Amino acid sequence: MWGSEEATRYDDSSAAMFDPTVLGPAVDFLAEMARGGPVLEFAVGTGRVALALSSRGLNVSGVELSPHMAEVLRKKPGAEAIDVAIGDMRTTRVDGKFKLVYLVWNSIMNVTNQDGQVEVFANAAAHLDEGGYFVVEVAVHKQDRTPAGDLGQVFVMDDDHVGIDTFDDPVLQLMSSHHWTEINGHLHRDTGRFRYVWPSELDLMARLASMRLVNRWGGWQEEVFTAESESQVAVYQK
Repeated sequence: MWGSEEATRYDDSSAAMFDPTVLGPAVDFLAEMARGGPVLEFAVGTGRVALALSSRGLNVSGVELSPHMAEVLRKKPGAEAIDVAIGDMRTTRVDGKFKLVYLVWNSIMNVTNQDGQVEVFANAAAHLDEGGYFVVEVAVHKQDRTPAGDLGQVFVMDDDHVGIDTFDDPVLQLMSSHHWTEINGHLHRDTGRFRYVWPSELDLMARLASMRLVNRWGGWQEEVFTAESESQVAVYQK
């Protein structure tokens, strides 16, 4: 999914996530949880969060599956301070122990089977100091709110971006996210398959990795998590 072409236009297609009103609260939250660092980001991508944390003086490392995404990161100012390992966040190990490991913006869903998601939690725990935190930001799936018989739902319809989720296999919790995005006058289509995960399922994955839930928020500004929350920021401690 994250080839050279997709990586090159990734920041433009995700411009809203770089807005200070979106990125700022996430960085504030993670910086506080880091307690001075060092920190490790799984699925570091093009460095949206890692660079912002590094600019605050934290020692940041990353794991990234796509060498193309990592190459975009390496071309940015300040990237020389971030050590990026190319590999799978289920199994790739980097040197050292960390006070914080984090996985944001639904990236746990990039792993499309339950066993693999369990491995992500185990790998996070293996990188953490005792008392360290693993922070996961992921959407709360709302398939039950889709009218019976519908194959999917439109989750965004802007002048320059249309997004549609389709439900491919409710038993295996598989869905596909389809995006049509206008960038510099050109229309681009991207589709990726994901595995959505329930809050209680995340908690059990953490327990299997010898971590416990500390807090679950409805967003980076520590909004109360309710049945109506569309996203969650779950904090686990080793």
